[in-house]
Amino acid sequence: MLSITPSERSKHAMKNDEEIARHVVEELRWTPELDERDIAVKVTDGVVTLTGFVSSLREAADAERAAKRIGGVRALANDLQLRPGSGEAVTDPQLARIAADALERELPFSAHLIRISVHEGTVTLEGIVEWGYQKTRAADAVANIHGVKRVNNLINLKGRPLAIDIKDQIASAFKRSAQLDANSISVEIKDDTVTLNGHVHSWAEHEAAADVAWCAPGVKHVKNHISVGT
Repeated sequence: MLSITPSERSKHAMKNDEEIARHVVEELRWTPELDERDIAVKVTDGVVTLTGFVSSLREAADAERAAKRIGGVRALANDLQLRPGSGEAVTDPQLARIAADALERELPFSAHLIRISVHEGTVTLEGIVEWGYQKTRAADAVANIHGVKRVNNLINLKGRPLAIDIKDQIASAFKRSAQLDANSISVEIKDDTVTLNGHVHSWAEHEAAADVAWCAPGVKHVKNHISVGT
């Protein structure tokens, strides 16, 4: 999946592609959740491409987040694939039981609100929860299970946010965050969708802004239009 920022290319980038690639590789090695030995990194005009194999969907997401933490990364293509499994294959009923246990551990007070179905290694999550972080954490917990090939997160959120209150809450959260310059980010609310605009200096800030918005109650969609650049 190719993710591209709306910012224009800088003619005088602070890092060249070779430096960015080296820093991405170092960050992958520094990330304890990852086994980076089967991951290859290529950078062209600030666009990072990750190829190779990982053990789980969660590991692929961790690799993507690690690469996005590097300054100078303009966009990222995550072409990582699941490593062919070794040993006995995990059946769909086994995956369903393991997924249910994982949700109980991750969300002990709301796991009962989420329904799980499994077909040929694809796990589908359905139900209604109150907070965006619950939906995200449910998918992350399942994605980390060996044998899961794909996660369809169809969980919905209860209720709608009040635009004025939620906008103020998100703005306040930005001001509290050590990672973000609240004055460089604007927030728009329409129904249950939050739209973020502005400019930040790194993908880490870009992702942190979206994480803050997702924490607001009743938010079902976050459109992150914040540009990333030097």
